[in-house]
Amino acid sequence: MDTEILIIGSYVQDLTWNTPNFPSAGETVIGTFLTGPGGKGSNQAIAAGRAGARILYAGAVGPDAFAAVAKEFYDDEGFACRLIEKPGYSSGTAAILVDEDGQNQIIVALGANGVLHPEDVPTEIITGAQILVCQLEANLNATDYFLQTAHEARVTTILNPAPMRPDFDPTILAHVDILVPNETEFSSIVECLNLGDPNKDPLDYGAEELDGLRQKLGLKTLIITLGGRGSLVCENSVYETVPILKNINAIDTTGAGDAFVGGFAAGLLRYAGNTVKAAIFGNAVAGLSVTKPGTAPSMPKREEVEAVLS
Repeated sequence: MDTEILIIGSYVQDLTWNTPNFPSAGETVIGTFLTGPGGKGSNQAIAAGRAGARILYAGAVGPDAFAAVAKEFYDDEGFACRLIEKPGYSSGTAAILVDEDGQNQIIVALGANGVLHPEDVPTEIITGAQILVCQLEANLNATDYFLQTAHEARVTTILNPAPMRPDFDPTILAHVDILVPNETEFSSIVECLNLGDPNKDPLDYGAEELDGLRQKLGLKTLIITLGGRGSLVCENSVYETVPILKNINAIDTTGAGDAFVGGFAAGLLRYAGNTVKAAIFGNAVAGLSVTKPGTAPSMPKREEVEAVLS
């Protein structure tokens, strides 16, 4: 079966504590605990796969029990995965705090993700996909290589620049067709490249101004996710704000950005490259994901998304 969307990036075991309020410095609070599969790369892969795309996920893990959890999860989902084992390294982990409003605080230990290597994913796998999705939660040199290889083969490349890191090299954008930052990540890129006021609200940009910035970044498409305000799509002749789903009861917003990216990638195939329709689809995937706890396990299935869109 041919791969429609190749997602290369992090697998992280989520260690999640739910508590009414985040603790202050030095404070101990009582909460509940759950664990499950996560990581930006893997979350986006699950979101795209459950949304109906034929996916292949590739990422690095350690020789440990968390890697076994990842393998079992992908087997149960029926999705193809390429888990590259890195001896001497543990699988990535994330400590996640979630309060009663569904907001979160996260610390990620990259582990094996930090030593993902360009040779870990064969060239023919990269060039054989229709879309490549990457993030910044794995080795950045390898990520740059994957994007460049795909871009030169005319594979559509999507980069979610998360988490934004101090070692981020903006030259990676030369290999990106579609950039999907959130407000904070967009601000960091504007500041890093000295493109204007990093404190400016994305919605305060006019169509021509934002399009000019998109062109300076060398992008075909810029999509800024805005949390509860939806997402902003900017490309040639397109400047449109896409609203979120209405009447959503958010219980855990962890992974909502990943849900959007994976859903958007699947929507891009579903709607033959129409980015606005794909963003609407991505917003629906993200909106449904926050109604359940966890990250990858919370990603909705295609029939759920189609139901709310209809």
